Amino acid sequence: MIQRRTLLKSSAAVALGAPGLSGLAQQAVTLKFHTFMAPQSAVWLSMHKPWMDKVEKESNGRIKFEGYPAMQLGGTPVQLYDQAKDGVVDIVWTLPGNTAGRFPRIEVFELPFIMNNAEATSRAYWEYYQTAAPDEFKDTHVLALHVHGPGMFHTRSKLIKTVNDVRGVKLRGPTRQITKMLGYLGAIPVGMPLPQIPDALSKGTIDGCAIPWEVVPSVKVHELTSNHSEFDPAGGALYTTTFVMAMNKAKYESLAPDLKKVIDANSGLATSGWLGRTQQSNDAAGRKAAEARGNTIYTIPAADAQEFRRKARLVEVEWAEDMDKRGYDGKKLLETARTLIDKHGKAVNAPARKA
Repeated sequence: MIQRRTLLKSSAAVALGAPGLSGLAQQAVTLKFHTFMAPQSAVWLSMHKPWMDKVEKESNGRIKFEGYPAMQLGGTPVQLYDQAKDGVVDIVWTLPGNTAGRFPRIEVFELPFIMNNAEATSRAYWEYYQTAAPDEFKDTHVLALHVHGPGMFHTRSKLIKTVNDVRGVKLRGPTRQITKMLGYLGAIPVGMPLPQIPDALSKGTIDGCAIPWEVVPSVKVHELTSNHSEFDPAGGALYTTTFVMAMNKAKYESLAPDLKKVIDANSGLATSGWLGRTQQSNDAAGRKAAEARGNTIYTIPAADAQEFRRKARLVEVEWAEDMDKRGYDGKKLLETARTLIDKHGKAVNAPARKA
């Protein structure tokens, strides 16, 4: 009888303690991270996986990730943002520009010759979002915003040295502003997501593409083209593309307070800058891959870049006019972006800055 009472007391104690234990168990969470980047890409290996590993470590393993590159959970790159919005997945990394015109104010960072370097421009992009366009991604909880290194031309047969060489060349562009720019430069612009590039080059659907060095190996552009035209930094960067890493709002809000803090500590200005810096640092490997194949690499001098700038400026004018029609002050938004890029550019390049 005594033994039975002891057992009942023990059972009662466990039952009373169960809610607390259950609560602790519920604080552990597994998040699904989805993107279109290939599993062998530098973005996945040097940016996405390290970010997930860092969050897991700082949460003492209470946040875990299931990583799905290459659209392994289904859908298309165009649908990624809505997958996070609708809770199909928990976190996505994607191009806002995949959905043309949906996030118009942040397109300012995709205008021709506006970026300086990826880290500074990424930091500017985050601050601009916070101050000038805080409702641009209102359907999700934004973790980070960044850009890649300088975009450039990669062509199958025709080497691009001057703006005249672009005329009539079928070139892939990643977003509507960059595709517009290619048209104003005289190319035949073809908009398409990154994963479609290899097939399009192989079939001759396009003659070349505009991408940064960094993604060249992951889509085998160094094997499918033989010419690469980059811009001398003194003449400015032809373009960059914006990215967003976003989380489902309800999933973020459901996290325990201390786990939210872990996510917050790996979000924002510093994380945006780190992503931009890391992505641009991978440009060297992409360039080396092209060199190893004996491809032709041409650097467009600053003087010749001026004609590219002149023709491409129409994109900037049209964007500002479009913002005005939407009820925003296009000129002010453009000035804000330029001021922030300049500000963060000076900070990033300051001698005292530690890497």
